[in-house]
Order: sequence, then structure tokens, then C-alpha cells
Amino acid sequence: MPIFFSILTFVFGAVVGSFLNVCIHRLPLGKSIVRPRSRCPVCEKAIAPYDNIPLLSYLILRGRCRHCGVSISPVYPAVELLTAVLSLVLFRKFGLSLPYLASFVFSAALVVVAFIDLEHQIIPDVISLPGIPLFAAAGIGIMGLTLWDSLIGILLGGGVLYLVAAGYELLKKQEGMGGGDIKLLAMIGGFLGWKSLLFVILVSSLLGAVVGLSVILYKKGDLKYAIPFGPFLSAAAVLYLFYGEAFMRFFIYR
Repeated sequence: MPIFFSILTFVFGAVVGSFLNVCIHRLPLGKSIVRPRSRCPVCEKAIAPYDNIPLLSYLILRGRCRHCGVSISPVYPAVELLTAVLSLVLFRKFGLSLPYLASFVFSAALVVVAFIDLEHQIIPDVISLPGIPLFAAAGIGIMGLTLWDSLIGILLGGGVLYLVAAGYELLKKQEGMGGGDIKLLAMIGGFLGWKSLLFVILVSSLLGAVVGLSVILYKKGDLKYAIPFGPFLSAAAVLYLFYGEAFMRFFIYR
């Protein structure tokens, strides 16, 4: 039975990942995520249901549109696989429960944020602004946070990055961090609580530094390449779901 549920949650995650691809593509363009049906962005032919099976269709079609033969971005199966794996590992941690569902929805929202920010360098308000009260409510009602844990998480999450952004702009006379990152960390703080913020900020900064240095080396010293911070905040928030308690015990409560 556990194997059956593991397979079921993996498939469920892949199906949700297929929908997340629609969100990632359409939200920055201001388009509906419900209509019209998915279609090839080049020939605009509607994608048949049998060509829209998560992960499998990409392999069967060998990464090409059935109608025009244009290459399909590998981002699509990557999002589906990532979401499927997240669903599986969250199920292994929480079991088939409301915390699993809440954590999965939270992680799915972060996947959308990360991929949109990577491509467009924006974090849509349509995710972060309603996400602040919705995920705060889930954090309190499902994940076991107190009201103050969540509220302080929102205020500190948004406030810390706001101060960083304001200080950078004051010193450098240019914007160094967008408002989207501020709202995103407020959403994260509302769901995970204020105690998560140290972990999220440290890990996201470390990941950002490693990737940033790698890009600079790859670009042979070019410092003008902008790297969005949203994906690192998102990754750190998901990692906190698995390693946050161990981090707090080792570094804070020891």
C-alpha cells in the first residue's frame, strides 16, 4: 500500500506540474490559465490529450511538436519532474495528510515563482499577494504555527528584505532587489513562521553566491549578468520544510 500511494503522489505531482507549466507560460503575459487549451506556441495547433501526458508525451514525441516539428523546451518536463519529486518527498515526510497537501501547494507556488523569475525576472503579484494571507492561514490552521509566529514572519520577512533593498539603493543609487522578492519572503514567513527566516535568508544567500560566482566564471568576469533572487528564496523555503528543524536544533537550541 505505501508503494501504491508513493506512485499515486508522484503521478499527482506530475499532473500538477503540467498545469504549473501553463501558469509559468501565461501569467507573465497576463493570459488566462484556464482557456484556451494548451497549444504549440509556434504553429498554434491545439495539443491533443494524448500528447499532453506529463513526462511521457515529451519522451514519445522526442521533444518535438507533432504538427510542426519544432523543439519543445526541456523546461516543460523539468517542471513536471520537479513537481512530481516534490510531491513524493513531501508525502514521505508528512504522509497522506493536510500538512502534505498544504506543503505541496506552497511548494508548487514556489516552483511557478522560481521559473517565472528565471525567465522574466519578475515575481507576479497574483501569486505573492494573495499567497501571504492564504499561506499564513494554512500555516496557522494546518502546519501548527501560532498567530504571532505567522504575523511576525510576514512582518520580518517583508521588512528584512525591504531594509536590504532600501540600503542598497541608498548606497548604490540603483535598485538591487525588486519588490517581488520582498512580498515573496513575507509569504514564506507567513507559512513557515518567523523562525524559518534565518535559515531561508542564509541558505538562499549561499546558493545565490555559489551560482553567481559560477556564472561570473563562466562569463569570464562579466559582472553585468543579472541573476534573480526569487529562485534561491524558493529553494531555501522548500529545503526548510525538510531540514529546518535539524538546523534550528543544531545552531539555535544546542
